Parts: sequence; structure tokens; C-alpha cells
Amino acid sequence: MPAGKELAFKYYFMFEDGTRATYEICLDRETLFLKPERKIQSSSWTRLEHHKCNNCPLNESDHADCPLALNLSAVVPRFSKMFSYEKVNVLVETETRTYSKNTTLQSGLSSMLGIYMVTAGCPIMDRLRPMVRFHLPFATIEETVFRSVSTYLLGQYFEHKKGRSPDLTLKGLMDGYQQIQMVNHGLAGRMRSIVDKDANLNALVVLDVFAKELPFSIESSLENLEYLFSPPAV
Repeated sequence: MPAGKELAFKYYFMFEDGTRATYEICLDRETLFLKPERKIQSSSWTRLEHHKCNNCPLNESDHADCPLALNLSAVVPRFSKMFSYEKVNVLVETETRTYSKNTTLQSGLSSMLGIYMVTAGCPIMDRLRPMVRFHLPFATIEETVFRSVSTYLLGQYFEHKKGRSPDLTLKGLMDGYQQIQMVNHGLAGRMRSIVDKDANLNALVVLDVFAKELPFSIESSLENLEYLFSPPAV
């Protein structure tokens, strides 16, 4: 494990008009929860009861705010007046490498929003938190299937080591993505109440498309990946 108590990702958005936006996302290296630069202020759109997700297990008496919305409040306002189709160069720095892509704002933003969403402490999104340790910006659906299935099965291996019955059918993984779709729907309702343009919403749509496609594409995608584990023909 690298030295230091923080795991950092830096996102640089460079727009065609010369403007820039920079975000340094710091996570606790052990828990993988977000470590905000400053205290996050509650607002009307972050209140738990505001467009609360239908499957949210939290209650207002213990949680005044949606933890996911609180995390996103550091990002969403900055892009609330921008369109999803705006061209941007996105540079992502991790501890070990740098990624760069000329893309649309919704594509670059969705990659970054994913980090904020899984490190907030939302009980539903938390199942994806282990994947952020080896965050892969701009991942394709095939790459996401490979990473999500591998991560899930590694988790089941640790369940087996604890004497519990592992799920090798991936049913828990597919059920989990159906729950995540409901969170994405609730979050979209929150965002609509504070944004003027569609950059944030369409970035969320990109993530939602992945969540919707994964349960249906896991089986077919795994069949397409099976050749990787087949012995070479003699």
C-alpha cells in the first residue's frame, strides 16, 4: 500500500473557450469515503425527504440530508448552467497514471460523479465502493462488466473465507444494479430542482444507462469474455 492516508484523484476540465475547472478528490485510503476539503453545507435539495429514493433505507430522524446529495453538492452547482454536449478535454491524474480524453462534458462529468456517488455512505451505492480503489475513467460497458463482476466475486471469496455461502450465480450483483437504478432515478429528481442546463442530468443518465444495461449484458458479455480463460488450441 502506498504511503499516506489519502487516495487522490485529480480531474481537469479544459473547455474550448479556454476556461478550466479542477477537482481534487481525496478519499480515506482505508475506508474509501470522501474527505471533503471543507465542511459541506446542507441545502434544500440535499434534504433527505427532497425527492427521496423509493428504496432509501435511511430515515429523517437519523439523517437530515441525503449523503449522496451532500457529496455531489461540491460539484453539481459548478456545472448547473452548462450543456452536456459541450466539448471538453478531460485530464485525470491518479497515483500511478494519467488519462486524457477529448469528449463531451456529460462523458467526462459522469466519470467523476461516479466517484462522489459511491464514496458518500449511501447504503445502496456503497456496494460499488470497492471499485473506486482502482478507478478507471471513461470505462466502456465491457470494461465495467469485467471490473464489476471481478470485484463482486472477490467479495464473495472473502465471504467464503468467513464461512459464509458465496454467491457464484451473480444474482446479488444483478439485484444490486436494479437497486442502483432506483437511486439514479431519485437523484435525477433532486438535480432537476437546482439545474438550468442538462450537463449534470445527462452525466447521471450515462451512469444510469450502465446500471440498466449491466444486469442484461452481464451474461452475454461474460460469454464473450470466456475465451480469455480457455486453454490455447494445440
